[in-house]
Amino acid sequence: MLRLVLYQPDIPQNVGAAIRAAACFDAAIEVIEPCGFPLDAKALRRVAMDYGEVAAPKSHASWAAFRATIGAGRVVLLTTAAEQSIWDFAFQRDDIVLLGRESAGVPEDVHNAADARLRIPISARARSLNVATAGAIALAEVTRQLTLAQA
Repeated sequence: MLRLVLYQPDIPQNVGAAIRAAACFDAAIEVIEPCGFPLDAKALRRVAMDYGEVAAPKSHASWAAFRATIGAGRVVLLTTAAEQSIWDFAFQRDDIVLLGRESAGVPEDVHNAADARLRIPISARARSLNVATAGAIALAEVTRQLTLAQA
């Protein structure tokens, strides 16, 4: 199953939006802690609304704890520092789409551990997309590619 993973998110509303996107695209949603806010059941229910029932978030205590769950999946990091476009990448069903912190992205060791680093091309006048929006775009592209591959 496709997985959308948020690395130490800073903003609870973005987690809620990512949960909603994951639910809409039948993806699993995961959070690597620590977060910039308390990640407890009450907080997750508040930001996820009723989408948390469709895509219940799973949390990992650390990057190392998350790494232990990867299995055969490829870690695909969305980053403004990447050269390869998301449109030029062939996604696979068990890929793990990783999004960095809103404030700082991911540290160098996480960046280097990714199997692929991709960017979403945007206007030169803009700095970056909202992290939840980027996740939704990635899930839509993965879904599009996998649907075409089945046709």
